[in-house]
Amino acid sequence: MDLAPIKPVIPFEQFAALDVRVGTIERVEDVPDSRKLVRFVVDFGDHKRTVLAGMRQERDDLQALVGVQTLFVVNLEPRPMAGEVSEAMFFDLGYADGIRPALAIPERPVPNGVRAG
Repeated sequence: MDLAPIKPVIPFEQFAALDVRVGTIERVEDVPDSRKLVRFVVDFGDHKRTVLAGMRQERDDLQALVGVQTLFVVNLEPRPMAGEVSEAMFFDLGYADGIRPALAIPERPVPNGVRAG
């Protein structure tokens, strides 16, 4: 497998601007007018957010993700998709390298909303 080359070096402050937090997936629903998008309701401890992702065809059983803790980038601008708005982005592994994405999950349960880094 050919991995993508490493991106150019950035200042630490640029990396530190990302807010990556743990959230637990509470609900998984298809987005009605999309063949790819799935709506996730995610608990971040002090609030919940809707996260849209093109995972419908990537997994056999999306309902198996209910209750899973994973990492999300939470300080991106809300993104309109298929008439809905996504309020965060999965911090997953593999998509950019053309392999079936894997969720970035904590090695043990931690409180929802905990920051990475």
